[in-house]
Amino acid sequence: MRRFVPERLRDLSQERRAAILKRSMEDVTGIYPEVRAILDDVRVRGDEVAIRHYRKHKRDITVSDLEVKREEIDEAYAQVDPKVTEALRKAAANIRKFHQAQLEREMWSIEISQGILAGRVTRPIERVGAYVPAGKAPYPSSVLMNILPARVAGVREIYVCTPPQEGMRADASILVAADIAGADRIFKIGGPWAIASLAYGTKCIPKVDKIVGPGNRYVTAAKMLVFGSVDIDSPAGPSEVLILADESGDPRLTAVDMLSQLEHDQDAAAVLVTTSEDLAHEVSQFISRELDRLPRREIMEAALSKNSAILIAEDMGEAIRFTNEYAAEHLQIIVRDPWTILARIDHAGSIFLGPYAPVPVGDYASGTNHILPTGQCARMFSGLSVDDFIKKPTFQYVSREGLEGLKDTIVTLAEAEGLMMHARSVKERFRTDGS
Repeated sequence: MRRFVPERLRDLSQERRAAILKRSMEDVTGIYPEVRAILDDVRVRGDEVAIRHYRKHKRDITVSDLEVKREEIDEAYAQVDPKVTEALRKAAANIRKFHQAQLEREMWSIEISQGILAGRVTRPIERVGAYVPAGKAPYPSSVLMNILPARVAGVREIYVCTPPQEGMRADASILVAADIAGADRIFKIGGPWAIASLAYGTKCIPKVDKIVGPGNRYVTAAKMLVFGSVDIDSPAGPSEVLILADESGDPRLTAVDMLSQLEHDQDAAAVLVTTSEDLAHEVSQFISRELDRLPRREIMEAALSKNSAILIAEDMGEAIRFTNEYAAEHLQIIVRDPWTILARIDHAGSIFLGPYAPVPVGDYASGTNHILPTGQCARMFSGLSVDDFIKKPTFQYVSREGLEGLKDTIVTLAEAEGLMMHARSVKERFRTDGS
């Protein structure tokens, strides 16, 4: 906790500023050889590799144990608190509604010039694999966030992979969430073994076209290594929040919002950037008072000291510039007029406006997706959406008149590039000698 006291943005050393911006961005290249060996093993020997790995959970495991049966799903409903099931259904309805609004026109076209019609169509990816971690704690909400956008997009087949527990049993809440969201098949397999199985296909697990969903560093490394054989979503790291606040921010709520992100794990990050010196000190004091009585104190204390900060900006302009540089996974804007500030935000995964929009609102039930880019990846990636499950091929219809108008342009450029047959494929259409 030595470093978790308010600091002035303008006084940060280059090293300190770089450390805050870097947070827990993890370089997984060091484990590539280990993960690549697992991927290659699964590519060659298929399900046998996973069966060998999971004998630790069930000595007489067979291929049939890798897939969840309907009776297991029915049993899961009996095990999960009905209030949780109902909450999942309500959250699913909001997530579905929000993502349905993202659907674009199935086809559009414009007339480029006389005789040339060009356009684009949308087509869903055919098969998607959703990875759902279940290590430190199960996250059924992530199941909804993975599956529902794909379902809304029109993906034909959606498969879920989740690590099994003792006895080769999947977590009950994950099974219920997957069923509510509309997964076609669920497999009890995790880590690089799951990613390899989805990427290459086995007798039990079909090959998919895209893999989505967060996981540990081994899952992330595996996804990076199979990219190209399949598509993947953006790399995901530990959870993070940046809170941008002025003097209107409530110190107690701001501190609680920071701590709520840090309870994920010791690599999580929480940063407050404020123009109010009073707010900065009050938040720091509240966290110091509360920390000792919290159940996950050691985890939160580690995250506070490693990746977190309270920063005092000279003015809102300086605060916004740092906010855009940080490019947070979650950005809370707690100022008198959040809509004005929103117009000046360029980089963030998901943005929460006003004092009544803490990050858990988006984590669970507002409808927006909580699978988001971390570690400054919000500078070039967006959160998971319907767009991640749709391809957009273009088309063109060209009449003879239209091609005649383009002929000289095409031939000139093709010949300039030394591609004579490209030029000839156009010129041949206007030959008059019949040969």
